[in-house]
Amino acid sequence: MNETPDESEAPVANPILAVVGRPNVGKSTLVNRMLGRREAVVQDVPGVTRDRVAYDALWRGRQFTLVDTGGWEPDATGMRARVAEQAERAIAMADAVLLVVDASVGATEVDDAVARVLRRGDRPVILAANKVDDERTEAEATALWRLGLGEPYAVSALHGRGSGDLLDAILDALPSAPREVDVIGGPRRVALVGKPNVGKSSLLNRLVGEERAVVDAVAGTTVDPVDSLLTLDEEVWRFVDTAGLRRRVSHASGAEYYASLRTAGAIDAAEVAIVLIDASEPISEQDQRVISAVVEAGRALVLAMNKWDLVDEDRRLILAREIDRDLARVQWAARLNVSALTGRGVQRLAPALRSALESWEQRIPTGRLNAWLTEVVQGTPPPPRGGRAPRVLFATQADTRPPRFVVFSTGFLEAGYRRFLERRLREDFGFAGTPIEVSVRVREKRSRNR
Repeated sequence: MNETPDESEAPVANPILAVVGRPNVGKSTLVNRMLGRREAVVQDVPGVTRDRVAYDALWRGRQFTLVDTGGWEPDATGMRARVAEQAERAIAMADAVLLVVDASVGATEVDDAVARVLRRGDRPVILAANKVDDERTEAEATALWRLGLGEPYAVSALHGRGSGDLLDAILDALPSAPREVDVIGGPRRVALVGKPNVGKSSLLNRLVGEERAVVDAVAGTTVDPVDSLLTLDEEVWRFVDTAGLRRRVSHASGAEYYASLRTAGAIDAAEVAIVLIDASEPISEQDQRVISAVVEAGRALVLAMNKWDLVDEDRRLILAREIDRDLARVQWAARLNVSALTGRGVQRLAPALRSALESWEQRIPTGRLNAWLTEVVQGTPPPPRGGRAPRVLFATQADTRPPRFVVFSTGFLEAGYRRFLERRLREDFGFAGTPIEVSVRVREKRSRNR
């Protein structure tokens, strides 16, 4: 499923810096400081970051890619082991490594173990002694020389102290070009969204063909959006696996609040969204809220009914009724039955995505649109309002991505009639997989006597 894209479409790649360290040493705070903006999710709880997450950074006119990782513990077990594996993969892909140590605590056994692994590697290593908030704690930073990784750079990720010197050292360690260039041509952007524990990360791993995202039975494992470039049907796509949307952003708190913001941002930055729904459970309010977020953002939509391997005949009958009742407003979206566990149906995702994007970008020529509108209005004229029926004058397609239509008339058109026009647009022109908007602009009759 994974293939190398055409080299002729490759953009210039940036060198990669992997940011590693044991849990809760301030890696994500330091990443935000180096980026100059709040991107990585930060909370005063160990283990908020679990996947490897890439960000574009700029310092002194040079661009590079920062890869934030979960807490790295070489001898970890369970989910911590899978988080550690993501850190190890980030190091393998990186051109240099930034090891972050909590200077206020000093080097722990875990820090010693991490340093031993990094000393055996062939990547340049920069050592950041974090949480050096004043001159009194600088002496504690110098004690980290014993890790054998060279000079420890005393920084305070919280206050910005020493971050400039650290960034200078990072630029000195990074090559002008990455050691390995993944050749990538402009991929379409796909947001992978759904409520927690619906199988988003499992589906991403199935598509990528490797453990790209941390998967665990505990709901809410993914916090940051995780970008993955993969090839489906000989086309490169950029998939973003996002945190599960538990509730409205205004009702979330802490790390969940920032994760919800980033999920909403991922939808806004995407062109098409795959909404995963657990087919083995009743369609929930959370599922409908996620769908609403995609539609309100005006993005193309594909519905993937996941965990189909758990659906028996009785559940299929119940699910059909739930779909008719709860998903009636998005009947235009392609709906696929898939299983991230077994791989069933995943090969149908790429055609569905392409079809949705074609509809999302479709434009109807004005002449054809108005010939269609005349025929439709003659067959079903708008209902009268206030004793008089409005006369439909003409229509134009104002925009694409998503398609937006403006109908000009001599009076207001009822919402029911606008829905009728939308339904006929879909029947006659397709628009499968995309929301469309029909608005009305009333034109008053010009008076003959001035």
